[in-house]
Amino acid sequence: MINTKKIKGRLAELGLTQRDVARALGIAQPTVNQKINNIRPMNLDEAKKLAILLDLKVEEFQTYFFIQ
Repeated sequence: MINTKKIKGRLAELGLTQRDVARALGIAQPTVNQKINNIRPMNLDEAKKLAILLDLKVEEFQTYFFIQ
């Protein structure tokens, strides 16, 4: 499961919307919403693309994409 609060917080920090994420991932906006809210699983390729969009450092990846 991804860390929904951290993802949404980072999107807000960068002024990005779920529409921006949808474009970056090449999927529909409702699907992005479901993935960010842990209704649908996010695959590794999508997580990598989102990490690039969010400008995350390698060491931050686990914090955003794996709830501990």
